[in-house]
Amino acid sequence: AFLVGGLICVAGQLLLDLTSLTSAHVLVLFVCLGALLSSLGLYEPLVQIGGAGATIPLTGFGHAMVQGIFEEVNAKGAIGILSGAFKNTTPGIVAAIILGIIMALIFNPKG
Repeated sequence: AFLVGGLICVAGQLLLDLTSLTSAHVLVLFVCLGALLSSLGLYEPLVQIGGAGATIPLTGFGHAMVQGIFEEVNAKGAIGILSGAFKNTTPGIVAAIILGIIMALIFNPKG
């Protein structure tokens, strides 16, 4: 897990250091890359090898979205395309929102 997750993080850091990409660009790139690799069936073997090292980084979020879409399409048909993206990712999205609100209430934001 540490090796796989570390290599993903190293790739992100190299993109930040060696290109003109911003952190927002890398965030979107990694989510889209995880979704693309998952849809091609290439990310699941990495998850099997790396476990949490592959599912916790942003690429894992893209992977979880695509897997949810596949599950919902198989269960509900085409409407699953719309609902599936949130099936596996809802807990992470809700946690990010709630923790963001809590941190905004605790700390004084810079203006």
